[in-house]
Amino acid sequence: MHANHLLLEEPIRMVTILEPSKSNFFPAMTKIVGTLGPRSRSVEVISGCLKAGMSVARFDFLWGDPEYHQETLENLKAAVKSTKKLCAVMLDTVGPELQVINKSEKSISLKADGIVILTPDQGLEASSEVLPINFSGLSKAVKKGDTIFIGQYLFTGSETTSVWLEVDEVKGEDVVCVIKNTATLTGSLFTLHASQIRIDLPTLSDKDKEVISTWGVKNKIDFISLSYTRHAEDVREAREYLSKLGDISQTQIFAKIENVEGLTHFDEILQEADGIILSRGNLGIDLPPEKVFLFQKAAVYKCNMAGKPAVVTRVVDSMTDNLRPTRAEATDVANAVLDGSDAILLGAETLRGLYPVETISIVGKICAEAEKVFNQDLYFKRTVKYVGEPMTHLESIASSAVRAAIKVKASVIVCFTSSGRAARLIAKYRPTMPVLSVVIPRLKTNQLRWSFSGAFEARQSLIVRGLFPMLADPRHPAESTSATNESVLKVALDHGRVSGVIKSHDRVVVCQKVGDASVVKIIELED
Repeated sequence: MHANHLLLEEPIRMVTILEPSKSNFFPAMTKIVGTLGPRSRSVEVISGCLKAGMSVARFDFLWGDPEYHQETLENLKAAVKSTKKLCAVMLDTVGPELQVINKSEKSISLKADGIVILTPDQGLEASSEVLPINFSGLSKAVKKGDTIFIGQYLFTGSETTSVWLEVDEVKGEDVVCVIKNTATLTGSLFTLHASQIRIDLPTLSDKDKEVISTWGVKNKIDFISLSYTRHAEDVREAREYLSKLGDISQTQIFAKIENVEGLTHFDEILQEADGIILSRGNLGIDLPPEKVFLFQKAAVYKCNMAGKPAVVTRVVDSMTDNLRPTRAEATDVANAVLDGSDAILLGAETLRGLYPVETISIVGKICAEAEKVFNQDLYFKRTVKYVGEPMTHLESIASSAVRAAIKVKASVIVCFTSSGRAARLIAKYRPTMPVLSVVIPRLKTNQLRWSFSGAFEARQSLIVRGLFPMLADPRHPAESTSATNESVLKVALDHGRVSGVIKSHDRVVVCQKVGDASVVKIIELED
């Protein structure tokens, strides 16, 4: 893998661009989050998604009841078992999302320059003249001239399925709007987004809490995507709520940044959250179009320096209905990788798209090509400079392991870890080779029973770029000074050989604890 690395800054022969890509066991270092739904919930399709490169399955509770999602999750478990591909689970909260309710599910045609009224009276039927919404405070939040967008599931950007409204006047609790483009809305539920308007609703709704405390606890979910995170306090409140739920107190919280309010408080949110999701659909409406790329690059850079995963959404919308992405979309995926993103999140493309498996496969191929020209040397120096001196003990070990691996052209870095922190720190320096994270389970008790930790930590690395976990035998302690570490290492190397990442005479960098000391060693494999 390391031998193929080029730099965009270096002159390359154009003909080499056409050379076929070599297939690897890991389709790409960048991870892919797939949203499971109507088109992607059978065991067969989920198995295809896992083989194509999906490592995190997202369950969006904006639609579908817990029973529906439970069926999908059981199919995911069956697919994981049959494919032997690990997959983490992400629960996406609804949050303070405004919705238009269309109980009859009849198509609603809206004509440009016409008038439509948004009303909190949900007893009314949705029509071309009146759209009932799920929030009574909209009339207090908006004023004449404000912009409102309405679309199904996600804004597609298509002028025929999303509508742009301008507030004309407020009458009591009703908001009278001028329709700015002709569109037809279909389905039972449409998302409503008021551009740059503060909506006074809790980030974690009562419905979200109910789903987390029942479905989430039952299934020991790995990640929560906290929709419409606007302040660091939103993350703190969510974490405090999780801490009371026992089994999922370890669940990581990814703050979903969707509007200007989240952008304004980004630095504080990043400090509190375990990772960041840039929800570019809503951000693209709240921000001027020419500012979206700037926020993406700045936000991803801050995540990279903090060593927290950055996830980018809305990359190949056109693949919801088409087998190939547009040229702009393909370039967008590559730029997200070059910016430093850890993962690409696919929403409508896999949820209701016609080609979920093909979409994951194509996105993975684009990521892999972009990774070949990622300037790791520049990135490494920039990260070391940002961290500064004196480095912490762990940071020093992690950066040294990556530097050594690059200098000796190692094919893989093997890291022994119990919490997953050491492996994530190594991945922070973006080595050009995969990092095999060998998670050593720890024995823990809640006074009623003993159990092993480790599965959470292993799955939670499935969203980190370049990190590939395996769970070790719990009888082998992480800090052992005996020969047990060597036997765990042998298992890890055998796993690497079987997967084709490691070959005879390859060099491997190993990072492990021996007693109280952290050790980085280089080994050369024999036949």
